[in-house]
Amino acid sequence: MSHRILVIPGDGIGAEVMPHVLRVLDALGVALAYELADLGGVAIDNHGTPLPPSTLAAARESAAVLLGAVGGPKWDALSMDQRPEKGLLGMRAGLEAFANLRPAMLFEPLADASSLRPELVAGLDILIVRELTGGIYFGEPRGVDNEAGRRRGYNTYVYNEDEIARIARVAFDLAGKRNGRLTSVDKANVLEVTQLWRDVVNEVHAEYPDVDLDHLYVDNAAMQLVREPKQFDVLVTGNMFGDILSDVAAMLTGSLGMLPSASLNAHGQGLYEPVHGSAPDIAGRNIANPLATILSAAMMLRYSLGEREAADRVETAVDSVLAEGFRTADIMPATGTDSTRLVGTAEMADAVIAALEVPA
Repeated sequence: MSHRILVIPGDGIGAEVMPHVLRVLDALGVALAYELADLGGVAIDNHGTPLPPSTLAAARESAAVLLGAVGGPKWDALSMDQRPEKGLLGMRAGLEAFANLRPAMLFEPLADASSLRPELVAGLDILIVRELTGGIYFGEPRGVDNEAGRRRGYNTYVYNEDEIARIARVAFDLAGKRNGRLTSVDKANVLEVTQLWRDVVNEVHAEYPDVDLDHLYVDNAAMQLVREPKQFDVLVTGNMFGDILSDVAAMLTGSLGMLPSASLNAHGQGLYEPVHGSAPDIAGRNIANPLATILSAAMMLRYSLGEREAADRVETAVDSVLAEGFRTADIMPATGTDSTRLVGTAEMADAVIAALEVPA
């Protein structure tokens, strides 16, 4: 029996990278059936909307969705509700994919690529659990109006206790399978909604007595991530704070081009995508790093398809090619060494495939 996967190449380097990612998946020998669909800028061009109903319907019928980066300046002049990113938000909401998992793991050969000193990040392995379908990105009312002759913009930051409790349980469960430490991030000193967040997380903690819990205000959490990142194991936070902190954590690993993500619903169905953007300025030049999307595919294998051995093989292969010195431009040291080799998108995927073929 094959796993039915919806593949959405996306825009810019997303569309460029995706065929190489499928080559890597094909090399695993796992039975996968692909269906292609549009979302984002290409969907606007082809269908007049960033999320065609047919794409969402296909996603709901799939075991998982593998998505490339979307967006680009070509569509920036469109109204907010018609931009490519609205298609992504609509897909997350349509799948009820409320739990976003963003690992920030530093592969040992890339310790020198981090913006921090190697001793601060060597061995780094953080998991950020971000609530994805609530908070200020979805709250109502929202908009821009005219009040007494002046424009006024407003958004609503809102969570109910059920939304908080379900993401907290995901985070506690994952922390229990790792090192048993969870940090909840909020701004409870000034935002009532995050005081509720803290209260509910504390209540859920009673169900997980074996997990140690602490709380940090978001500004302190950002500071601690760049001061002493290895103090963290799993962090859980709301939509907006998670968006910001996960990108801070990304730079600890050396490049956004290395970071995967998973967005899961209550049934284990997931949306898997790289953290990086569509980078249209480098699209089509065979220089984009495919590893974030390849690692996103590994997360798909593990979390939605139950193919843990195949996921381990992909991650081991990535580690191997980095140890051998293969580097795309974003992770190439400023001064190359005899042990590093600059390669393009296709060559990096070739190297991962070759590593998969080496007997364990």
